[in-house]
Amino acid sequence: MADTTSSSTVQGSGLPARERLPMPAADSMDAAQRAAAQALIDGPRKGVYGPFLPLLRSPELLERVAKVGEYLRFDSVLQPRIRELATCAAARHVGNQFEWQMHAPLAVQAGVAAEAVEALRLGARAQPLAADEEIALDFAREQLQSHGVSEPTWQRALAQFGEQGVVELSTLLGYFVMVSWLMNVARTPARPGTAAPLPAFPL
Repeated sequence: MADTTSSSTVQGSGLPARERLPMPAADSMDAAQRAAAQALIDGPRKGVYGPFLPLLRSPELLERVAKVGEYLRFDSVLQPRIRELATCAAARHVGNQFEWQMHAPLAVQAGVAAEAVEALRLGARAQPLAADEEIALDFAREQLQSHGVSEPTWQRALAQFGEQGVVELSTLLGYFVMVSWLMNVARTPARPGTAAPLPAFPL
């Protein structure tokens, strides 16, 4: 039902340590937990992993969080390149290995330059970027660092993505920071992947 492979990489700012909220044993789950897990398996995610492991402790919250994430990941008006780049920026900001390992390859597959993703991983200025990617990353960095965006950045993002796109970009950043925080607290391990892990904090 779930991938519970452990990881020795640092999650957030903590040292490698025991996973606090792993997948519950099948015979310990109640009906609501089993239903929530099955909905994930039947949906576009095709499994129970990542933030949904700790969220199984609150199945109704899991279902609501999953719906928000499903829209932002699969149905947003933003292009996949922009969604994946913004997700990488959020994962990088909070040092979450799980989301980085999942979304860094997806960003490259969607068309973001591999060199830009690697620069972002190392904490450098991501380049080369397309013009809309540059706008999205500037927006993401301002929101993540200052909890808002300046007027020039707002105007550039608005012109590029429109009101709906800017709302969804801002919400996507908040969503992935939220689930990354949860996994950092729960010490949810990253799944084995092809992306190089994020370096330990501080750089």
